[in-house]
Order: sequence, then structure tokens, then C-alpha cells
Amino acid sequence: MTPRGATLLRAELQRLKTTERQAVVQAIAEARSHGDLSENAEYDAARERQGFIEARIADLEGKLSNAQIIDPSAHQSDGRVVFGATVEIEDLESGTRTTYQIVGEEEADIRRGLISVSSPIARALIGKFEGDVAVVQAPKGEVEYEVVAIRYE
Repeated sequence: MTPRGATLLRAELQRLKTTERQAVVQAIAEARSHGDLSENAEYDAARERQGFIEARIADLEGKLSNAQIIDPSAHQSDGRVVFGATVEIEDLESGTRTTYQIVGEEEADIRRGLISVSSPIARALIGKFEGDVAVVQAPKGEVEYEVVAIRYE
């Protein structure tokens, strides 16, 4: 996991423990005040939300306690694509250029250019140098990308 990813998970954990947990406790108390719990949809929804929050808290605590945080800017990579690297690639067929950062599963967000280290494109890029061609198995067949630039931020 990158340092930024760890920071985001810690922030989510803090929000769940302080804000969300308190809000669901209030919602349960409010629903209880309406009387008969056996037919109270608000109570059932609040209890379900509480279960989700507690499960997510446990999940985040587990991931953070087992996480290996890797700072890409401090990593010796000899110019290769490694975990945490930001890679600009060019589709050799269309000429389209795209930039991705290779991150952990939890922090992947394709819309922000963050791809999981276990994704097909990241697996094809790992170990490549600038100028190398990576072949990715895509649903439409093999796609070739040239590594244009590599940054370690």
C-alpha cells in the first residue's frame, strides 16, 4: 500500500468510528422510541447499517495492521516499473496515451488513474523500462502498450 492509500484508509476508519458509529446509535435510539420493534423498518435498517459499519471498521483495522506501506519515491527501482510507480503508456494501435499509478487493491480507482497491482495491465507493466512494450490480454485480444515515462512520486 502507498502512504497516500494508508492515509485514506485511516481517515475512513476515523470517520466510521467517530461520525458514522454515533449516527447509527442515534438512529437506533430514535427507532426504539417508536415502540414495537418487531414491525419497525427503521429499526431494522439502522441495525443493518450498524452491522455494515462494524464490519467495515474490522476490515479496515485488519488491512491497516497487516499493510506493508511502500513509499515509491524512496524505492530503489533502477528505472523499472514497480509498485507505486506512475507510468505513462501509449497504445501502439491507437496512439492514445494514458497515465496510471500502480497501487494496492484497496486504493485502486481507475477514474483517478490508480490501478491495482494485480490488474492485467499492471502485471504486464511491472519490471518494464521506458521504451519497452507491454502486451496485455484484453477482452478484445492482445493490446500492446509502450512505456513512455516512469515517475516515482
